[in-house]
Amino acid sequence: MSTVLAARSLQPAAPKAGAPLILGIGGTLRPTSSSERALTACLEAVREAGGRTISLVGRDLDLPPYEPGARLDARAQRLVDAFRQCDGLVISCPSYHGGIPGLLKNAIDYTEEMARDERPYLVGRPVGLIVCAAGWQGVGTTLAGLRSIVHALRGWPTPLGAGLNTADRDPRYRSSFTDKESWQLGEVARDIVDFAAARRMHRAMPDPVRAAMGVV
Repeated sequence: MSTVLAARSLQPAAPKAGAPLILGIGGTLRPTSSSERALTACLEAVREAGGRTISLVGRDLDLPPYEPGARLDARAQRLVDAFRQCDGLVISCPSYHGGIPGLLKNAIDYTEEMARDERPYLVGRPVGLIVCAAGWQGVGTTLAGLRSIVHALRGWPTPLGAGLNTADRDPRYRSSFTDKESWQLGEVARDIVDFAAARRMHRAMPDPVRAAMGVV
């Protein structure tokens, strides 16, 4: 991703009053990787579904190994701020030897900065998962690993995880997606926006027990 594109992607797209803010992270250090393109397409679908988006990819996630208690540099602080502000996430991940690459896992580890927040880790946030791999085995094992991580962070993985098999890809779809892949990415996006919007509405409602007790 170019510097210009990366800077633009950090701004919420098409802001709408009260719309859920969805953070997308993923990709690799290689610009326009399959996982970055999948993330871009999914975030576009998020906006079409009524959400706002922030995207941090590739070099944006090239951070020092997470160290609890260490002072955060500007890029790490930007990531943690985005985690805190978002109503939901999309994580788009390549499969490296059947697992999650260190670049992305390290970025996720920065959620430890939120351990003592009022809303810690990924509590109450829907998380859409996308895996790109050269074979279905890598898709399956990496997707399962991501789901376990999201559960450990108390997030809510969407029912559908998008799996894109890049092996022996039809030349017609080298830089785009098949109808089935596009449907998966769109379904993940719609699930995130629907869940995040419902959670925002729920949080805005008064607690009936507190209201009955006269506690504001």
